[in-house]
Amino acid sequence: MSHTTDTNLGTIPSVLPSDSRRKKPGLISLIVGFALVAVCLVGVFTSPSGAVAGMWCIAMMIVLMFLSVPVAIALAVPSLIGVYALSGIPATINILSTAPFHGVSKWSYSVLPMFIFMGMLLTQSGMTTRIYRATDRWFSWLPGGIGIGTTAAGAGLSSVSGSTIGMTYALGRAGIPEMLRAGYDKRVAVGTVIVAGLPGNLIPPSILLVIYAGIASVPVGPQLVAGAVPGILIALTFALFILILGLVAPKLVGRGPDATGTRENVTWGDRFRSLGEIWGFPVIMAVLFGGMFSGIFTPTEAGAAAAFTALLLTLWYTRKDKPFQKVTHAAFSTVSATAAIFFIMIGAEMLTRLLAITGLAPMMTDFILGFGLNRIGFLLVLVVLYIVMGMFFDTLSMMLLTIPILLPTLEAMEVSPLWFGVFVVLLGELGMITPPVGLLSYIVHNICKSPEVNLGQNVTLKDVFVSLSWFLPVAILFLGIMIAVPQMTEWLPALLERTSGGTATQ
Repeated sequence: MSHTTDTNLGTIPSVLPSDSRRKKPGLISLIVGFALVAVCLVGVFTSPSGAVAGMWCIAMMIVLMFLSVPVAIALAVPSLIGVYALSGIPATINILSTAPFHGVSKWSYSVLPMFIFMGMLLTQSGMTTRIYRATDRWFSWLPGGIGIGTTAAGAGLSSVSGSTIGMTYALGRAGIPEMLRAGYDKRVAVGTVIVAGLPGNLIPPSILLVIYAGIASVPVGPQLVAGAVPGILIALTFALFILILGLVAPKLVGRGPDATGTRENVTWGDRFRSLGEIWGFPVIMAVLFGGMFSGIFTPTEAGAAAAFTALLLTLWYTRKDKPFQKVTHAAFSTVSATAAIFFIMIGAEMLTRLLAITGLAPMMTDFILGFGLNRIGFLLVLVVLYIVMGMFFDTLSMMLLTIPILLPTLEAMEVSPLWFGVFVVLLGELGMITPPVGLLSYIVHNICKSPEVNLGQNVTLKDVFVSLSWFLPVAILFLGIMIAVPQMTEWLPALLERTSGGTATQ
């Protein structure tokens, strides 16, 4: 295995919102899109009922998202148009005057800037680079060890950065050339990087789970903790798959008599030194989880304590490299990202108000129940729906469009909202990698066009899709296990409730 002590993962930007990374529509797409928006407008003002008008508004939202209109605007504008068409100017003015406050004033959202600030600080401190280097060295002795290390690093990095896309971009530039240099098959290298970020938005601190908790009105503490076990298990599942691949077909991971890769021996001293470089990360996790489990902190207080710990660590790590400038940069980035997220949440609040006025959510519940689906059938339909939606939207957009509509159905189907939050985040992340239009697939393919990444090998889009055909069945199998064994999601929040004496819900 070839090691470089200056492995540079670069800056991992926030994926919330991710509108800037979407492909901009061409002229023909714009003309067709605006024509469809006009049709939706006519439909809203001529609908025979509120429910039909609501469906036209939802259609308009989807069209605007296809046109790469920012998510917040795509949610807010059709909602306001629908409210105006159904209830007139007074109701529209009421929403404009109250939705901005009610949309972002939930106590559970107060932890968001803390988590974002923590992730920004860890990036500025260089912790992200050290985490990848440490996992790389500790797993290098295993068959498929670099891939296993990449999977572990991806889970950790995307959880603290809140950015699956940003993490995939950074990890792809660092991990793919490392694996190719070690003789990995290019499809294994590409597939490992694409799925490495899947667990990240489940493992706390997860920005998406906090947002879901606010939308679904569930306690943020238990919701955050609910993602920990599934997130860790799916990372272990992918690591086990890569290990088995290395044992069954060693040539695919640069081993065996025909291996052509180059590797450097890593001593135990190297491994322990790499742990010394990331001592701050387990300290932050100890503050976060230890504070919640002991009952010393509520989840929001634990987020603030973890962010403060990250601040002190950043000042220490960068003490010789403009520490206050890096902290200032992290603070400004946090304000920008938090404002963008809150703008999106205001749009989601307006959508919720529209659904209440139109009665669309209860109608959709009756429609779904009319099919006679049981809990498993309902969830399998959602799997298909999210995989299709993931071809066009990021996870947050899918959540904001569907969760307000689906919440009444969850109660009728006896689906735990706590469990569903974890399920829907994983499903949204899975939808983003699914061919033929999975967003992450094209991001990684674009990364592989760089000579510094592909090391002279031609990585085609077909190679990317073939790699996913190896890894996707593993993810789908894990989804099936989640549906069959919901206890994997629910037992840790229950334990937290018992040990913290009820403070975990705050």
